[in-house]
This record gives sequence, structure tokens and C-alpha cells, in this order.
Amino acid sequence: MATPLGSLRRLVLAPSLHSVSFAGRKFPVTRTPATDRLEMIPQSVVVGFEWGIESRGTAEVEQRLAMVEPEMRGFAYEGAAMAFTVRDAIRGHRTGELILGSGRPHFFLAYIGIGFAMARLPRPLWRKILPDLSDIPFHPTMSWLAVDGYGFDLAYFHTARWVDQQQRPVPYPWEGHPGYFLRAVDQGIGRALWFIHGGRPTAVAAAVARFAEDRRADLWSGVGLAATFAGGATAAELGRMRDTAARDGYAGDLAVGAVFAVKARHYADFVPGHTVAAASALTGLRIEEAVDLADRTEVERTGTGPEPQYELWRRNIRTQWLSTVVTPSHKE
Repeated sequence: MATPLGSLRRLVLAPSLHSVSFAGRKFPVTRTPATDRLEMIPQSVVVGFEWGIESRGTAEVEQRLAMVEPEMRGFAYEGAAMAFTVRDAIRGHRTGELILGSGRPHFFLAYIGIGFAMARLPRPLWRKILPDLSDIPFHPTMSWLAVDGYGFDLAYFHTARWVDQQQRPVPYPWEGHPGYFLRAVDQGIGRALWFIHGGRPTAVAAAVARFAEDRRADLWSGVGLAATFAGGATAAELGRMRDTAARDGYAGDLAVGAVFAVKARHYADFVPGHTVAAASALTGLRIEEAVDLADRTEVERTGTGPEPQYELWRRNIRTQWLSTVVTPSHKE
């Protein structure tokens, strides 16, 4: 049960469901059953945020999150992680408790929720924003998903500045790699493009093409992750999008995002049909093959090189996929 202070936090900080809807954001989306389903994702994030921002502690939030349907549950955890991160910036360890508890299967999305909080917190607070997740084998490698989440938030809520005008934020030395920060931001912007255009592959591809060439690889990677994890398009549409990316030399980048999406869904022990279809259309791989590709190309948690371990893992996936590329089939 929420306290009076919790109710006040929710009133002041929680966005409305309409404000995150495609109509509320004034995105160029024609409403269909597919876009209605896609729109449930940001709304599920809001629901998780509301529970996290008003609750007394993690136990009650975890009980509520357990009632969310499996396909949307990870997104609700994303919102709860965002809320707890905002609260922990003042005092507490709620985010770590959530992720190391019932949120462990959804820790990929929890990182993204931390990134959403980063978009609302002053940068001096970022230094201690990550909880101690050393018990999770993919930490801190996958913590770059927080920067991805930060980029997504910028594009989704301030589309004119970060998408239309294509501005870029000031770099930040995340995990000691300020030079990679903008690349991870672009991966998040690429994910946002999938939602901004309602999962319409032709419009998404055109949006990527409007960006400078040196940004497109990371944007395509974000598109692949969103299309595979969130769904919203048919296998035929995805196949044509892959052909478009391939013509410009970005099929491998699209595949990297798709493989990471499969890995995250598989880790959460729920792989919806649209993820199966997208993995096949974008990579030519079955779910178990995509998971195996991610697992056998994984890198050590920490490194001292000029690039983060996260990018080395991504590069390994791309190189291995391109060396054994399977041309996905799709029906027109």
C-alpha cells in the first residue's frame, strides 16, 4: 500500500499512459492491432514505474509485477527499475534488491530502466547509479544497455531534438569509455525509431537513412533489437527490411541487435512467437542457434583495451554471423 509520500511521488513524477502513447507523442503512426500491442510496451513501463515510485519497498512491487502477463512483465520491471533508481539516487538500495531478486531474469531490461532514470537525473549522480550486480555473470559488460536506455529516452520524449535535428549529447566516461558513449546512445535511438514509426519497417529504414552514415550501423543494431524483442511487423516485412539493410552493408549490425534480443528473451525464459519469427527473418537462425551464437562469442567481464567488452562481444557476434551467414527466407 502506498504511503502519502509515495502517492505524492507518483503524482509528481509518473507520466500518464496517454503521454507515452503514440498519439500522445504525436508519432506518425496509423493505429492497427499491431501498433496497439506495441503501444502496450511503453505503457507497461509506466505501470511498473508507478508501482516502484509509490511503494514502501521491493516486496510489494515484486508481487504486483508477478501479475503482469509474461510478454510484458520485463517491461514492467524496466519501469520499476527506473523508479527505484530515481529513489536510490537520494538514498537506498532498492534497484539492486529488485534485480538480484525476482528481477534477475529481466536484468537486461532493468539496465534499460536505469538508463531511463539517467535521462531524469543530473550527471553528477550517474557515478554511483549502478548497483553492485557482481553476482550476475553479464555485469558490467551489459551495463551499456543503461546508456542505450538513456538514448532511447532522449529520442522517444524529445524526438525533434535527437531524431529530427540529429543532435548528440555530451559524451560521458561510462565504464571508462567516453568515446563509446555516443555509439551506445545511438543504439538506443535506433530502438526508439522502431516505436516512433509504429514498427513499420519501411518507415524505420527511411528514418535510419536520414542520419549521418557513421551513425547508421549502431542505429540498425538498435532497430534489430527492438524489432525482435518487441515485435510489431510480419516476417515478410522484416525480411524486406533486412534486404534494405543488407544493400547498404548493415545486415550484420541488424543481426547483432536481433541476437541480443533473443538472448534476453531466452534468459527471461519467455520467447514469444514474434521473436521466433524475427530471429528467422533477420538472422536466418532458430532461437537455440541465436542463443548459442551469443554464448560462444561472449567475452570476459572486464578488460583494459580501448573498447568496452560490450562492443567486443557485439563485434564477435557480427563477425561470426557474417562468416556463416544464412540467407533468411520470407514470403512476399
